[in-house]
Amino acid sequence: MKVLGIYLSNKTKKFLKKVDKSTFERVFNKIKELASDPYPSDAKRVIGRKEKVFRVRIGDYRILYVIYLDKNSILIVNIDKRSKIYE
Repeated sequence: MKVLGIYLSNKTKKFLKKVDKSTFERVFNKIKELASDPYPSDAKRVIGRKEKVFRVRIGDYRILYVIYLDKNSILIVNIDKRSKIYE
C-alpha cells in the first residue's frame, strides 16, 4: 500500500526544528519508509489510545502515527524520546 499524504502535527514540526541534523535525517528517512509501507515489521500498536496509534523505533526515539485508510494518508502525531513520548 502506497500512502499519498503524510501530515505532521504541530508537536512533530516543533521537534524536527529543534533536533540535531543526524537525528533529523534518521527520523526523516523512517518517515519516507512509512510512506511506502505504513505497516513495517517493527511497528507496534500503542495500547490505551482512542485512535489506532502505531509506533516505530529509531534508537532512543519513537514516532507515533495514525493511518487513515479512507484518505490514504498518515498523520505523524508525535516524535520524541521514549521516556517522554508516552506521557
